Amino acid sequence: MHLWYIFAYNKIYTSIMSTVFEGLSPEKVWFYFGEICKIPRPSKKEKLISDYIVSIARELNLENEIDETGNILIRKPATDGFAHFPVVILQSHIDMVCEKNSDTEHDFDTDPIIPRIEGEWVKAKNTTLGADDGIGVATQLAILASTDIEHGPLEMLFTIDEETGLTGAKGLKPGFLKGNILLNLDSEDEGELFIGCAGGQDTKVLMNYSRVAVNYDFAGFQIKVTGLQGGHSGDDINKGRGNAVKILNRLLWSASHLFEVRISELNGGNLRNAIAREAFANVIVPHRFSNEFIKYVKTFNSITKSEFKITEPGLLISCQPTELPSYLMDLSTQERLLNALYACPHGVITMSADVPNFVETSTNLASVKMTDKVIEIGTSQRSSSEHGKEDVLNMVESVFRLAGGKITHNDGYPGWTPNPNSPILDVTRKAYIKLFKSEPKVLAIHAGLECGLIGEQYPGIDMISYGPTIKGAHSPDERLQIETVQKFWDLTLEVLKNIPL
Repeated sequence: MHLWYIFAYNKIYTSIMSTVFEGLSPEKVWFYFGEICKIPRPSKKEKLISDYIVSIARELNLENEIDETGNILIRKPATDGFAHFPVVILQSHIDMVCEKNSDTEHDFDTDPIIPRIEGEWVKAKNTTLGADDGIGVATQLAILASTDIEHGPLEMLFTIDEETGLTGAKGLKPGFLKGNILLNLDSEDEGELFIGCAGGQDTKVLMNYSRVAVNYDFAGFQIKVTGLQGGHSGDDINKGRGNAVKILNRLLWSASHLFEVRISELNGGNLRNAIAREAFANVIVPHRFSNEFIKYVKTFNSITKSEFKITEPGLLISCQPTELPSYLMDLSTQERLLNALYACPHGVITMSADVPNFVETSTNLASVKMTDKVIEIGTSQRSSSEHGKEDVLNMVESVFRLAGGKITHNDGYPGWTPNPNSPILDVTRKAYIKLFKSEPKVLAIHAGLECGLIGEQYPGIDMISYGPTIKGAHSPDERLQIETVQKFWDLTLEVLKNIPL
């Protein structure tokens, strides 16, 4: 019995998902993607989806094992006539980014994803879809279950916790994998073959603050920045999208000087690898400035919407009266925080001098979260240059040092150095031309792929990354282009038949 029956209490969800992909091809891929949508799989909480994948392997009587980190490896023997082929690894990650708008009720720990078809796209109902990388997982399962395709010996690697720390790839040990050719099924632009990626490192800043009493000569307001697209902090960082934290901070910085605005709460953004889509602040303003402050926010909304009219047509900055809060952030911390957030870089830092239109180094001001005594700021830095990554890391650290923050950096992850002479690249490129009569683009990507970490553990492994078209990844606007899934499937099967000996 498949694990999705755990969620049979919600018959509406099950009914929707059993029919939404009916008639789509390749049938097995869409079947397994529908099954995956039924199983909650937030990063670091992959037990249910892991159990489901292992159950499939056991039903098919395939060799399987789980390493100490939680990565799953399933081995499938070669089909007749292909036993002399080298072992090929197909790899995807089983977790997903869990993003929703603030007005959406959805518990990613328990609720299924509800997919729907809109024209040529598959989307979810007000949440991330999880096609990143659920469609890669579904493709692997479809290959495992198929009896009519040709391939050599296969290893299916399913890694955990890619989205919040690349924990699975970091935890791979030498000897777990036997193959020396890897197809990473985690890219998001059909027709593009990736042979390199940026490395990255995250920064966390903690700022202590004191709670102070509220002056009752003030009026309370809540300010919201909503309607932004957000998106992937690597793939979308050069698209001119708004950052809700930066926009809200810009308003508060000016308003604190003009109208003596004081902050009670400030929260925005969510995940380190997503551009902040929403941000909220509860503030107080002296009664004598209340009307002017409301007019100022309206004017600021008009100006900012005009600035982002092309890239963020849904942007909305609103101001609503509220009850007075029970406490305020102390003024010294408020000033240091607003100054630091204003000065903190966000976006593209340098473009590559070698590759046209390719981002070399960037940083994402991902989130600001307040608890009872601490403000936590999260940023994520990326670069295809180790020196560039170190430079932007220091840039971010220096800003928050001046503000008195306590700064820590995680271990980060390495980039993947492109190999234009890769044998698997040559095979994949020729397969693409044969199938689709056009030349694919061969690129490096300004995002973190697990290939960098896998290559570190398995020196000399020959790797390529590709996938169907996914837009709006890491946001509730995530959508998967239906026709490209068939092309993704056809390309994978063609490559498997032509692995270099």
